[in-house]
Parts: sequence; structure tokens; C-alpha cells
Amino acid sequence: MTAVVEALDVTKSYELDGVTVEALCGVTLTVDRGDYLSIVGPSGSGKSTLMHLLGGIDRPSTGTVHVAGRDVAELSEDDIAKVRNATVGFVFQAFQLLPRTSAVGNVAMPLVYRGLRRAERRRLATLALESVGMGHRLEHRPSQLSGGEQQRVAIARALVGDPEVILADEPTGNLDTRRGIEVMELLERLNSERGVAVVVVTHDADVAARTRRVVHVRDGLLEPEPPGT
Repeated sequence: MTAVVEALDVTKSYELDGVTVEALCGVTLTVDRGDYLSIVGPSGSGKSTLMHLLGGIDRPSTGTVHVAGRDVAELSEDDIAKVRNATVGFVFQAFQLLPRTSAVGNVAMPLVYRGLRRAERRRLATLALESVGMGHRLEHRPSQLSGGEQQRVAIARALVGDPEVILADEPTGNLDTRRGIEVMELLERLNSERGVAVVVVTHDADVAARTRRVVHVRDGLLEPEPPGT
């Protein structure tokens, strides 16, 4: 299999009020095409930091991160943004939708940076919304949608650029059990039908149990994966 994103012996530290906080302490993780895995750990374990590094949102303090085979350390901020836009789709717990923008406008937003014309952006955004069962809510703003519907819009936005991997940070965290299951089923369908790699960051054991691989993070370190995973 071919790696879509990978972290090789990465560390990440932050300065908070004059104190150095080690968020990651030498982590190696590879996500291949078609993977479906969860990154599990308690609050403050470093799991979200790892997701940000894998997605090229942040850079490691030491070590190497490859996104679509490109070493992010060798790329300018503009180049990283282009690689990220073409390779990675993000889904967040808080949805991160623009409140005054319609569902179709929110989904079309990543395509602006590809230089596509408005009509083409709308066509692709409509198709993405239809693929997640939201074709009947194109002109609704986030405040007019339920939490589950907002998360579907967020998944459509992640999907619209035809990414190789979707990184989902606590995607069920703001949803009730039923809506959370629906969101996970949707991500699983995208993984199985389109071959999109899916990485779910979660503290929920039930969510993690749905994935094919489970990676545990504690105190900035990865626990060894069981043989054969």
C-alpha cells in the first residue's frame, strides 16, 4: 500500500507561560490509502496534535511529516496549503461552518482555492451534499440544520475536493448516540465505496471499536499496535 500521510519520529513542544509542554515525544504513524483507523487517548494525550501534524496544519518540532509524499518541512506555507487542499479533508467536532453561508456555499469553500469558477464550485458542492444525503438542504444555513445535518455538511465539505484521506477530530462529540452512529456509518461508506482513508480521533471506545485499526496515544507516545494490524 502507498502512504497518504505519515509521521516519522515526530515530536511537538509548546511554550505555555514560560513552561515547555511536550505534546508528542517521538511518534511514528503511517496512514495508507484505504485505511480506516482511530487514534484514541484521554484529553491532553497528544491525539489532536498528531492529527494536526498528519494534516499539515502544524509542523513538528523534530522528525518528519509527509503529506502525499511531500516533506512538509521543505514546503512553503502556500505549498503546504495546496498539498493539503488536494489531499486532506478535515471534519471537526464543532463543525466549523460559516454561520451566514448556505450549506452549498460552505461545501464549495475549499474549491475557491483551486481557482474553479462559481458554477463549477456549486455543481461539485451539490454533488457532495447529495452524496451525504443533504441534497434537499442546499440553501439552508447552519442555524437551520440539526447537529447531525451540520456534521453531514462538514463531511461533504471534506469530501468535495476528492481527498485521499479524511481526518475527523471527535466527529461524534457534539451528537447524540443515534446521530453519531449515522455519521460513523457515513464515514465507513465513504471508506468502503470510494477508498478514502479515514482517521478518527476519539476518546469514545464505541467509536474506536468500529475502525479496523486502533492506535492508542498516552502522554505523547503511541502504544504498540497488536501484531497483524
